Amino acid sequence: MSGRDRLSALPESLLTHILSYLPTKHSVKTSVLSTRWKNLWLNVPALDLNCEDFPYREEEEEEEAVLGFLDRLLEFEPGSRLLKFKVKCGNVEDIGGLRDRISTVIHRGPQHLDFESFTEYIDHDDAFLYPFIDYIPLNLYTSRTLVSLKLTFSGLEDPGFVWMPCLKSMILVKVHFHYAADLEKLVSGCPVLEELTLVRNMDPILVGTDEKIMRVRSGSLKRFRVPLWHGKRCRSSVKCTLEIDAPMLEHMTLGEDHYDSVMVKNLTSLFMVDLGIKFAVKFGEFVDPGDLSKRNEIRYFLSGISSVKHMNISEKTVQALELYSNVGLIPKFNYLSRLEAVFPYKLLQFLPAFLECCPNLKHLILEVYYSREMEDAFELTNVPGCFLSTLECVQLKRIHEWEEEEMKVATYFLENAAVLKKLTLSLTNYPRYVSDEEIFEEFFLGVLSTERKEAKRQYGNYDWHVIGNVACSVYRSKPFSYFVLGSLPHCDSHVWYVTGKGVNSGWSGSAWPKPAEFVNI
Repeated sequence: MSGRDRLSALPESLLTHILSYLPTKHSVKTSVLSTRWKNLWLNVPALDLNCEDFPYREEEEEEEAVLGFLDRLLEFEPGSRLLKFKVKCGNVEDIGGLRDRISTVIHRGPQHLDFESFTEYIDHDDAFLYPFIDYIPLNLYTSRTLVSLKLTFSGLEDPGFVWMPCLKSMILVKVHFHYAADLEKLVSGCPVLEELTLVRNMDPILVGTDEKIMRVRSGSLKRFRVPLWHGKRCRSSVKCTLEIDAPMLEHMTLGEDHYDSVMVKNLTSLFMVDLGIKFAVKFGEFVDPGDLSKRNEIRYFLSGISSVKHMNISEKTVQALELYSNVGLIPKFNYLSRLEAVFPYKLLQFLPAFLECCPNLKHLILEVYYSREMEDAFELTNVPGCFLSTLECVQLKRIHEWEEEEMKVATYFLENAAVLKKLTLSLTNYPRYVSDEEIFEEFFLGVLSTERKEAKRQYGNYDWHVIGNVACSVYRSKPFSYFVLGSLPHCDSHVWYVTGKGVNSGWSGSAWPKPAEFVNI
């Protein structure tokens, strides 16, 4: 091999493109490689800078280091364009003049802007830290080139006129709005906005004390997220209502109760909703069934998402819906075909009632939190309508033990779901004390009706138990074990294609045709 430097022989445009994927502190280090590389980092069309990476001793040195670096970058090619600008200030104190540099970058037409502001400053008279709002330059609101925007801890002044014709993705994390109406104005000025993530600023010192209504109105928005962020600290003395009006919205995630109430309007295109809310902001607090206004809020919210086709609901949401069901009616989800839900064991009695509201459900993925301390036995007796007509596939997730309670839940589906084609028991590596064969014999063969005739068929080197028109099989794979029950309408020529490798049996499946009805499962 020759000692020729092939990397340096690449065109400069390709080298700078490669460097654009590195944090700027790493691309700067390439300047020591050779004379050609000395200023190459200055031509990189992307800046990814963390202000905490600058070595300094005093506040003045910190400000000089950051601003001096940015000035050198911006002055090297005054006519150049930074396509990506990412700066994180984090815990760094206020850097006077940084706002002007950001304004210059925006004026040059970036496509991607990601800025995390500093949040506090030190008063040198008393040496105390005080909250600080770092406002974004006003020319941001009229950027004609931005495609994605992420702001963290920043302040947004009254924008006046907003027009960002290319912006498709916006993430606002704990952003301070001068007025609550500024969010509506900001979103409305983005005619092609498709994705919006919103994390509410819960600090009452910065958001004031007046009750607020924050509106998201968009004719183009397709994905909206309020992610899990605050956790146990999710609380605020300031009441705030979130209103979502987006006729093109397809995916909505409400992962946490950032808002005291949520209103939805015109969600006619909604495909999937992911709910982790309990309709109460304070940690550990649940909806009060006696609160008429809260009951109406939940009723209107559920009616507003009733056209959804795929729904995920967390344990918190299940508890809130169960409380609401004692005083109000849950609407029918006539278009819902797939449901993923987490149920605490003590609320399993609520499961049939909730599934009764899903008359066309086809796929159910259920995770149950079992409690061994419960003394009261439960009986799942009611049979929802979907069991008799549409429910084809059921998966019971994350089963840690195989005891009477787990078998009772699985048996409920096997004995009552008349059109069931597939049942999957997804076990963790536990219970290790129970073998595949024991579970198979105890469950699959023991709970099925004795009127069904059992036959044993072999496909390849793997055995399937065919009971009536139902085929049962067992396989175990890390980190989970799967026990599968599948309908095989043409058992003589079709079997279910199963991927993976059985740890116990050493079997791996790769050649069996899969029934057409399972292609999209």
